[in-house]
Amino acid sequence: MAARSRASATMANKWSQYLLVFAHEHIDFRMPEFQSILSILNIMAEVKETEDKENPFLLLRLPSEESGRKIMSRTVLGKYLLELWASASTYTELYEKLRHCPQELISSHCRPDISFKVRVNSYGKTMKQPRQLELIDEVTEVVPFQGKVELRNPDQTFYLLEYYGTDPNNAPEKPYDIYFGRLISDGQRELINRYSVKKRHFIGNTSMAADLSLIMANQAMARPNMLVMDPFVGTGSLLVACAHFGAYVTGTDIDYNIIHGRGKSSRRDANKYRGPNESIRTNMKLYNLEKFYIDVMVADASRNIWRQQSIFDAIITDPPYGIREATRKIGSSKDYTIEEEQIAAHVPCSIGYHLADIFTDLLNFAAFYLRLGGRLVYWLPVSRPEYSPDQIPDHPCLTLISNSEQVLNISISRRLVTMEKTREIEEIEDSDSMCAEIKNDIYKGHNAIRKRYFLPRSERMKLKDGKLYNGTENQT
Repeated sequence: MAARSRASATMANKWSQYLLVFAHEHIDFRMPEFQSILSILNIMAEVKETEDKENPFLLLRLPSEESGRKIMSRTVLGKYLLELWASASTYTELYEKLRHCPQELISSHCRPDISFKVRVNSYGKTMKQPRQLELIDEVTEVVPFQGKVELRNPDQTFYLLEYYGTDPNNAPEKPYDIYFGRLISDGQRELINRYSVKKRHFIGNTSMAADLSLIMANQAMARPNMLVMDPFVGTGSLLVACAHFGAYVTGTDIDYNIIHGRGKSSRRDANKYRGPNESIRTNMKLYNLEKFYIDVMVADASRNIWRQQSIFDAIITDPPYGIREATRKIGSSKDYTIEEEQIAAHVPCSIGYHLADIFTDLLNFAAFYLRLGGRLVYWLPVSRPEYSPDQIPDHPCLTLISNSEQVLNISISRRLVTMEKTREIEEIEDSDSMCAEIKNDIYKGHNAIRKRYFLPRSERMKLKDGKLYNGTENQT
């Protein structure tokens, strides 16, 4: 299926064709991240999607090589981008196309003063080295390279790629597709290692992995001079990712110890308390991002503390689900009064924070405090056997942009939801429609997802429509 992003057919016909090669992970997040990057950079592109979501190759047309380089300067899921010289289903057809390559390609990149190398990769099937060398010899005879071969630091790198499908156990004898192209740019895969939580001074039980944090930052369209907010900030992994792209960051959390870097360390085999260098600010200093760090504060996400409307350009967060971290908010089941002289030293009680309330409060907060066009990006836990689209919270001011799944186990997954503010609260005439809503009742009750997460394996498979079927019908 072909999809076009802000480009006319007349213009696209003049553009060069490129091949974007994705990493084989987080498959459901590929297109949402890519489309968000196009929006961030205001780049027009013609995209040809395939029905096979696991296919790592994406064909696209771009207005310039520089546009491709800009895209690769942001993408975490894209491995590299090629200027596509030829594609076919057989080598006979591929070589015939290469013999008739436009002369401007040959004259620009195959000159005697340009060194080169050719790399051969296969997807879905292992290719032995003798076969790789054989293909390199064949393609160098077809393409009129004139420069010398340089394996370490060539002026140009070319790729010959084979695609055998996504099931290595049932790979065909011959590839489905073959591609040959010139490397334009690598993606930002090295950022995953640079921002690995293993290298940080300050981590917690729910610190977000670097790759997912960066993907979320891309989908939030984080960029210089934006103000990004995380209302469940934890150890600040999402703030680090947004600050990497030049956004100013802030956040809140109800956990006093997390915000102030106190209490016991979350590291394995570390039976000790956190030191003075364990804080979100320390992490920012580690990556030379402190200039983008405004600060974080202790606050309850269920109680708005901000005075001005529409102050944030993006809200990006990973709310607690009640599995590794408890879902709590300020409150008490008892009625009591606090004397005025005791207020300063008073530590408020906390009660359970139902998931339904967490997510409706989050959407209401975003609708009120996001700037028009700003994005809300958050994780929503779901029970896979019971999942339906009506479990996604809805708000009349927010438009759903993407909804991608990350599987956690056989029964539980979480969905990365991206929404954009498209209306102001003042535009809604019906006051009864100004609040967020979840049409499905799966999130009602305290620890609704936790109960499903810790079900015995035999019971997980019997989940259906919010009920357990054991021969007789029992409510979970």
